[in-house]
Amino acid sequence: MTLLSAGPKYGYQLKSEFEASSGAAWALNIGQVYNTVQRMERDGAVVPLGVDDQDRPLYELSPEGRQELDEWLATAVKRSVATRDEVVMKVLMSAATGVTEPSQPIAIQRSASMGVLQEATAARAASSSVADIVHLEWLIATTTAELKWLDVTEQILEAGGAVQLQAAMANSGARARGVSAKAKLTDESGRTK
Repeated sequence: MTLLSAGPKYGYQLKSEFEASSGAAWALNIGQVYNTVQRMERDGAVVPLGVDDQDRPLYELSPEGRQELDEWLATAVKRSVATRDEVVMKVLMSAATGVTEPSQPIAIQRSASMGVLQEATAARAASSSVADIVHLEWLIATTTAELKWLDVTEQILEAGGAVQLQAAMANSGARARGVSAKAKLTDESGRTK
């Protein structure tokens, strides 16, 4: 919708302008573009204008689409706890189960993140593309934050956090076994046997 706010466009033009403005971070399939435009047309966010002089279908943003775009741009992205972050899960599961010392996935991730940080910093220094620089600065900032998180998490686990996780897991297992035992002691009517 942002690209259509500048004026009517056809599908391949949207694809090319999106890729040029967002850097190499997100390559689009032309089928994706047309599916999205069709969905936005169905939802009333864009309207077809016919075809251009080369018989390419043109679309423009509708007033409803402009309102939706304005709302999207004015709405902050709400960050929350990373419940499905793979690094977090590796560390937590290692600490809770004892399958390996949590320091192992922390060390592996720290090494990989340091490599990413070095590569991104070098790429940032060599880049002249504004879109690429913005993406690289985001990568540098988030990787730096991840390295700090790894340090803090390691300190928490070394200070007894792993023991707490293991105890919580053991208590959870005991409660689950208790529910199973109680279920075996009742009949279909719920009466105790």
